Amino acid sequence: MIQTLKRWGSVSSISLALVFLASGCNHQNSDTDVLAKVNSYKVTRSEVDKAYQRQTAGAPQKPLLEQERAMRLQILQQMINLQLYLQKAEKLGVLATDEEVESRVSQDKAPYTKEEFAKKLQEMGYTEDEYRQDIRRKLTIDKLLNKEIGSKVTISDVDIQNFYNQNKAQFNVIEPQYLLAHIYVSSLPNVPSSQIPGKAESETQAFEKIRMVHNRLDSGEDFALLAQKYSEDVDTGRNGGELQPLPESSLKERDAPTREAILKLKPNQYSDIIKIVNPATQKVLGYRIVKLLGKEPAGQRGLNDPNVQQFIRTQLRNQREQLLRQAYDEVVRDGAEIHNYYAEQIVKDAGQK
Repeated sequence: MIQTLKRWGSVSSISLALVFLASGCNHQNSDTDVLAKVNSYKVTRSEVDKAYQRQTAGAPQKPLLEQERAMRLQILQQMINLQLYLQKAEKLGVLATDEEVESRVSQDKAPYTKEEFAKKLQEMGYTEDEYRQDIRRKLTIDKLLNKEIGSKVTISDVDIQNFYNQNKAQFNVIEPQYLLAHIYVSSLPNVPSSQIPGKAESETQAFEKIRMVHNRLDSGEDFALLAQKYSEDVDTGRNGGELQPLPESSLKERDAPTREAILKLKPNQYSDIIKIVNPATQKVLGYRIVKLLGKEPAGQRGLNDPNVQQFIRTQLRNQREQLLRQAYDEVVRDGAEIHNYYAEQIVKDAGQK
């Protein structure tokens, strides 16, 4: 019916590693190579160039000048925000440990041979050291946001009751609903602007990855944990693969293989590997495994329903975290000295036309 919905060595040695990470490639030949400053950190042209090349690799045509400038400006803004977070994390001492980094890297490597993973990194434009540094940054920022935002958001029983009373009609289900989860692996290449660690890059890799996951399910491993580790549907993977409730009438709109697999399942059973094909071109888009979590009848859902409570709790948490995140970003920026020289140059150039 209603499910959880979700939307991002020693301390001294880690600090040194983060400083090195943040200053890598930060040796400019002149001030003209500095595109921005975040406190004492200088964002260099070479850093932006490298990120730009990763994002445009494989593009069918070269962007126009205005498009290129807009992309570089966006990349630079992202780097500024990244530095703000990393510097704040270092100040608070909430840095990713070597053990946490190695654990995440091991998860990403699991579906591939050593040679396949090395090829993937090459295709993404990363060396292995750069990839580990990227993982360290992401884990560090996750820890920072959990400390500064997630840990400060509380949802009381009164909050849940009030939300339910104000939105009671939302919980009146007019037809039976399927509660589903899936693990999805795409056979399409990584999208440059949204790299997925450990992603399959071809039909063969996608099938090998989903087969590995299915074998682990058969060995008794938890579906939700495997979805978090390996599903390439990022939005649902974070939530253990859970999908939004599927009304019975909408089941007929699903692709035939998925629909037939769902109809055969009993609660808590998962399907065989399902091939997803573009009906127009017959191109294989990917593979999925579907699990039936349950099926709920039509009718009014009460506040004593655990799914209703979890849905409300998640909705309220997401709203409050989003508000707090926006305010936190402003506070962090207000406390920093930021200069975006590239943005200034764009404005200057426009005035000369």
